[in-house]
Amino acid sequence: MRSAASWLDEYAQSHQHPTNKALHWICVPVIVWCVIGFLWCIPTPSALRSFSGASWPANWATLAVVSALIYYAFLSVPLALGVAPVLLAMIASVAALAASIRVPLWAVCAVLFVLAWIGQFVGHAIEGKRPSFFKDVQFLLIGPLWLMAGLYRRFGLG
Repeated sequence: MRSAASWLDEYAQSHQHPTNKALHWICVPVIVWCVIGFLWCIPTPSALRSFSGASWPANWATLAVVSALIYYAFLSVPLALGVAPVLLAMIASVAALAASIRVPLWAVCAVLFVLAWIGQFVGHAIEGKRPSFFKDVQFLLIGPLWLMAGLYRRFGLG
């Protein structure tokens, strides 16, 4: 398995332009939130639902987040610990929105998802480089870690 540093270094190569970086800071979290929202909308088998306690639902979104966190922990425990509260907050916000809106959650996610991907592709057009996931689909999971690593650097956390 490649190291986190290797993934992040390669990801950074196509994310050098300040506008592309700024768009990624906006769009990557929105895309992740939307994916969690889409997964939240998928009906959950009763066996998975009964696995959860009353305080936290077990569904496809929580299963995906836990799976992503396990993958991130294999790459870097400190980065996984940093991104965990963000992902958990996203699940909580999706759950709260799903319970309080009158339009379907998937429709909200669809609009935001399309807009965020347009932003991503605009950023890469400005950068003049193709998105990393065209080379390896795993880069779709690296984007959030790249942002967390950027926060760690900004605050001197290594």
